[in-house]
Amino acid sequence: MQLSRRRFLWVIGGVTVSVPFVALASGCSAAPGEVVPSATATAGSGGFEALDEVGQTGRVLRSQTARPTPFTRPLPLPSPLVPVRTGSDGDDYELVARRGTAQILDERETPVWGFDGTFPGPLFETRRGRAANVRLTNELPVPIVRHLHGAFTPAASDGYPLDYVLPVSGPGDHHLHPGGTVHDGSFTYAHPMQQRAALLWYHDHRMDFTGPQVWAGLAGLHVHRDDEERALGLPVGDHELTLLLTDRSFAADGSFLYPALDPDLAHTPGVLEPFANGVLGDTLLVNGIHAPYHRVKQGTYRLRIANGSNAREYRLSVDPLPPTGEPFVQIGTDGGLMAAPAVRRSLSLAPAERVDVVADFTGYPEGSVVRLTNLAGGDGTTDVIEFRVGGKDDRPRWIAPDVLSQIEVLNAADAVRTRTFAFARVPTSDGVQFHIGHRAFDPDAIEADPRAGETEIWEFSSDLAHPVHIHNAHFQVLDAGGPTAWKDVVRLGPRDKKRVIVRFDSYPGTYVFHCHNLEHEDMGMMANFVIG
Repeated sequence: MQLSRRRFLWVIGGVTVSVPFVALASGCSAAPGEVVPSATATAGSGGFEALDEVGQTGRVLRSQTARPTPFTRPLPLPSPLVPVRTGSDGDDYELVARRGTAQILDERETPVWGFDGTFPGPLFETRRGRAANVRLTNELPVPIVRHLHGAFTPAASDGYPLDYVLPVSGPGDHHLHPGGTVHDGSFTYAHPMQQRAALLWYHDHRMDFTGPQVWAGLAGLHVHRDDEERALGLPVGDHELTLLLTDRSFAADGSFLYPALDPDLAHTPGVLEPFANGVLGDTLLVNGIHAPYHRVKQGTYRLRIANGSNAREYRLSVDPLPPTGEPFVQIGTDGGLMAAPAVRRSLSLAPAERVDVVADFTGYPEGSVVRLTNLAGGDGTTDVIEFRVGGKDDRPRWIAPDVLSQIEVLNAADAVRTRTFAFARVPTSDGVQFHIGHRAFDPDAIEADPRAGETEIWEFSSDLAHPVHIHNAHFQVLDAGGPTAWKDVVRLGPRDKKRVIVRFDSYPGTYVFHCHNLEHEDMGMMANFVIG
């Protein structure tokens, strides 16, 4: 067993804690989901533990304070943000990135950086064909970039990582990479929303610092609707739950912990080497609350779930299982409705993936307690939601039709070319980088140049697990089996290979594709492509 000692900083929310760290360089064996000590450290009364968690890519930060008590607070379900102006073909919104506080822990508040000062940010709800123009003002002390994940958006509004929105107070001492467009204090993101219904989400996408700034709270959900979805008669209103899953760790004073190399998020990207594979929190949150409860009736409910974690993967199921069959009917993925429904016992979600399911509580007796659980979780990340079943529902039980949506199946024979991209962790003299195609992100390099309207196959290979996201494009995963579905994230397992087929029929311009493990992304695992 080899030990190395170093000093390092844990930083977030304006709080810096300096502690000595002892890294334990060895593997261990454990059951799936089990957490095991991999390092310990103390600093006066402010000690912490770092843990390995089997089945996850990354390392767990042990909180320095007690976790919130589970199942004591209701699930928060925010109302959609109201536009400040409404026109014949679109809506205008105003959003402010600013400091705020969140009541996550039992006895103290947590400082957050949030859209409108909240964590998660406000819920957006839009309809196909109505533009959403979002004017973002930055009152934080750092540059930010807003990306609407899953949207087809013109390049100027996509949230390219070098298109900074500077603080209203001025740029400060922050390194700004050349090659993008810099906006002073505010910028209006124009989203045409000419796309099918889906659960989207928005988050910070600043070059080099996406991980810590999303961890600080800069993320929220966006529900996009259309007539095709409406015609299915799916559960709506209080029978439709939008759920953002995140994980966080906490300092003794209640602030978020994050192992940033640069405490000011100004110059040096990345995290301390022990956490380079990904930062895992030890407390699972749903819409910003740990293990909330929610009252349901004996009926069917639509659960729209997004994985907003930096690196954590989830595998969701219910306990107890329903007496009438499997717990979930999956109806959608990242890109909206699937061609046909699929019955699921569990739901797997890599970072940034979304899943749309209908859960049936009709078979549970009144008074039952049904828990949505994370089968891939450890201590503090297993309990998701406690559903408390009441009496008979006054709404009809939703029954899935045989066909949900007419989806064109992309044919591999129509692809004009196949491109290959290797995703790999690379040791360097300075620590660790993550590469696509043998190099870290270079703003001046173009890794692919598909022509508008062309269909291509992109083949990804991996060393570790990498969830790969392509901006401004939806794709189908070849050789996946199951109903046809549109995706914008594909999970690569360790030493894996996946092929996706994509037609580049959206807006022209320069976009990025990257690993959505945010620590990997910040340490170079991103590349440009240009739709010509």
